[in-house]
Amino acid sequence: MGTMPEGSSPSSPRTLAEALRSRGDEELAALLRARPDLLNPVPNDLGQLATRAGTRASVVRALERLDRFTLQTAEALAVAPDPAPYDTLRALLTGYEGDAAIEAALPHAVAVLRTQALIWGGDDRLRLVRTARELLTPSPTRPSPTGLGPTVAEATAGMSPTRLQEILAAAGLPSSHDPVSAVAALTSLFTDRTRMEALLDTAPPDALTVLDRLVWGPPYGEVTANPTPPVRWLRDRGLLLPASPRTVVLPREAALHLRAGRAHRSPEPVPPPVAPAATASITAGRPQVVDSTAAGQAYTALSTVEDLLKDWHEGGPAVLRSGGLSVRDLKRTATALDTTEQMAAFWLELSYAAGLLASDGEADERYAPTPAYDEWLTLPSAERWSLLATAWLTATRTPGLVGGQDAKGRTLSALGPDLDRSAALEVRRRVLDLLAALPEGTAPDPETLLARLRWERPLRGGGAAGQDANAARNAVSGGPTDLRSRIAAWTLMEAEVLGVTGRGALSTHGRVLLGGTGPAGSGDGARAPAGAEAETGAGQTGASPPAGTAAAGVGPSAEADTGTGGTSGAGSVRQAPYNAPYDVVSPASPASPASPAEGASGGSGAHGTATPGFTGEPDVHAAARALAPLLPAPLDHVLLQADLTAVAPGPLDRPLAETLSVLADIESKGGATVYRFTPGSVRRALDAGRSASDLHTFLATHSRTPVPQPLSYLIDDVARRHGHLRVGSASAYVRCDDDALLGEILADKRSQGLRLRRLAPTVLAAQADPATLLDGLRAMGYAPAAESAEGDVLITRAHARRTPPRTPPVPVPDGPPLPHGTLLGTAVKAIRAGDLAATVVRKPVPEPARNGELPRTTSAETLATVQAAAMTGSALWIGYVNADGAASQRVIAPVRVEGGFVTAYDHTADEVRTYPLHRITGVAELADDPA
Repeated sequence: MGTMPEGSSPSSPRTLAEALRSRGDEELAALLRARPDLLNPVPNDLGQLATRAGTRASVVRALERLDRFTLQTAEALAVAPDPAPYDTLRALLTGYEGDAAIEAALPHAVAVLRTQALIWGGDDRLRLVRTARELLTPSPTRPSPTGLGPTVAEATAGMSPTRLQEILAAAGLPSSHDPVSAVAALTSLFTDRTRMEALLDTAPPDALTVLDRLVWGPPYGEVTANPTPPVRWLRDRGLLLPASPRTVVLPREAALHLRAGRAHRSPEPVPPPVAPAATASITAGRPQVVDSTAAGQAYTALSTVEDLLKDWHEGGPAVLRSGGLSVRDLKRTATALDTTEQMAAFWLELSYAAGLLASDGEADERYAPTPAYDEWLTLPSAERWSLLATAWLTATRTPGLVGGQDAKGRTLSALGPDLDRSAALEVRRRVLDLLAALPEGTAPDPETLLARLRWERPLRGGGAAGQDANAARNAVSGGPTDLRSRIAAWTLMEAEVLGVTGRGALSTHGRVLLGGTGPAGSGDGARAPAGAEAETGAGQTGASPPAGTAAAGVGPSAEADTGTGGTSGAGSVRQAPYNAPYDVVSPASPASPASPAEGASGGSGAHGTATPGFTGEPDVHAAARALAPLLPAPLDHVLLQADLTAVAPGPLDRPLAETLSVLADIESKGGATVYRFTPGSVRRALDAGRSASDLHTFLATHSRTPVPQPLSYLIDDVARRHGHLRVGSASAYVRCDDDALLGEILADKRSQGLRLRRLAPTVLAAQADPATLLDGLRAMGYAPAAESAEGDVLITRAHARRTPPRTPPVPVPDGPPLPHGTLLGTAVKAIRAGDLAATVVRKPVPEPARNGELPRTTSAETLATVQAAAMTGSALWIGYVNADGAASQRVIAPVRVEGGFVTAYDHTADEVRTYPLHRITGVAELADDPA
């Protein structure tokens, strides 16, 4: 679409549908790519596509994906005359003084709006689609983000002619013969800079103070029944017009003059840069420091997940009836992992997203590791981390919400329902993309990062739709309150503890992981201005809205002064607060300088808004290869010490670690793990079937230091006493060859709870079950062993509990998926063909359609017309009813007629088809052949 004045062109589009018909196939594909919701189902023709593009739901979604400046452009067009020339739009954004940055960015913003069918028309007649205008135009119940009020004509609608004449007289204007002329005269005064300045020069200083309070919005103010002289002076001259008996409004034309012609207080044509953090100099130019730190965090993450699932090895906590983990169990998990409840929720959700943890589905439903966990344990450490990082990168479940409340006031629990947020995937990816755009080893300043996200998506997630119970908690702590900003903050924290970043900067293996998952629509979104980071999608992410906005209406913009305090002194006007918010938002960044023609053409094909998503799977193996050299190699030895401890100076081989965890208790973790040998831990190893000689051999083999004598004595002493007592089930009994030892047990007061009695010199019977009896005797300091009915010692091993095979949770998409090129090409062809059938000019038929019915011809007329068309190679219009009784109109070029069937090339379907003649209801020749 060019910049030729449309009024001078005979082909000037009168509707959005006509404007779409003038587009090429690439431009239609760009529209469908930017707004994929228009593609499901595929529209029958361009008229239906235009209708669908103007529906409220679709327009709101499109506006939500605009960046701040493109949205400001649409808002400025909404307060401009309809239609508005390009120069008028530019003046509303640059003001009287002009702005080179805005003039350079405006063509691209207009091109984005045109590509997305939010505006149409040439540069001399720019039109905002009706639904977008309704959403963005100021009204008393839905204020404009610009802070402007209604026009003079709108504010004086219904005003008496006498009152209009009084205003004209007070303003020094000649009287008119009718209200229309009076309104035109007042509008002309407010838009004439010279006369307006002369009028304001005569205003009392207090009157100017009142105007200063209203000029940037809200434009409405409350007045008393007997207003003060400054307010009365403004009201008499029409600078304040009545909106209700107690409310006045500043007309839009007067406000624009007071604003020096600007529709917005602070237009933002250029995205704010992401600045390095104050501590970035520590790692700047030293990516190896970042990588080593991130690798250490990655190793810790693996250990934490292993500890979590090992703790639930024999079955985890019960599942709540409403789903999820109870608060008590979450606290226990946090204690076991030595972390906070919020971080415990993150590790639980990460394990769940990776498919390593799920509920078992039993009657007494509990959480347990999945079979995939056992397979995961066999992988190298780098690959295990890569799988965790990939699950985190593509998940939409949001652990940060745990502990908050949903819309019904119910507490959100870990692993429970209602934790999916479709924006999480998009925001997480955008945050990491911005980190990747910084120099290697550079950490971002979080505030500038959030500011950038808010510019890219200024209003989405704001208001009621973007708030939840956690917002108040964050507000108290001084953090961001809108959901998208909080997701961004959580992303920075989670990336650090997971090892994707190190010291706040993106690691090398993190970059490799991102390299395999370019955002959908990459290259079809916004392009960054010179000097800015490259964009990966039009308005790919965004965050909090301007102050004073909420969902489903239009509220004041960020630049509007929304204070509601009463005025002091002579003003006596109290601004009326807005109570109706705004639900729409933004994509695309400003372009490099371009002419209006270039900006309006929209032909670059780089202005669409991509639906968030990934074009491919993360490169798991490449990320693992990048991380592997940074992780410590597993060790096959420990260092035994004389204080009954063993130090593992690094990660141990899995068999060694598993055996050692049975033989000793973990005392501390860190870069090195400290194990402590106790009588209880040695007994545990003996219960697992190891003999004393096995334990001595194991320690001698895997220790780089000699086995200390105290440890050897400990093993021998416990082994000597182990199994001396035997416990079986009678209910339960204890037998021992040493009857004196049994007498000692009976005499011990601690055994009273077991209710023991002697059946024979070497046998005691108990009314407790064998497990309770074993635990009681061990608590008394003995080392009993369980035995079978045959008298053999039972070997105690941990019983692994696993769920049935489970698939990881499926991410919740944010809208329809981005269509691929083949689908777009096919859809555009189908829409073109359907539009041809709907708009083609047909010759008159003997019986024209009545009441919207298909025209009818007799069977003989149908056969004769089809045969003639087959011989001449001409095209026909037909009415056709299929086997299901669905009627349609088609344009066909008959090729062969025989056996009661016509074989023809169907222009509507763009393929050769065969139709039964008896199902053709009517036929007509085309005035012009479609070919």
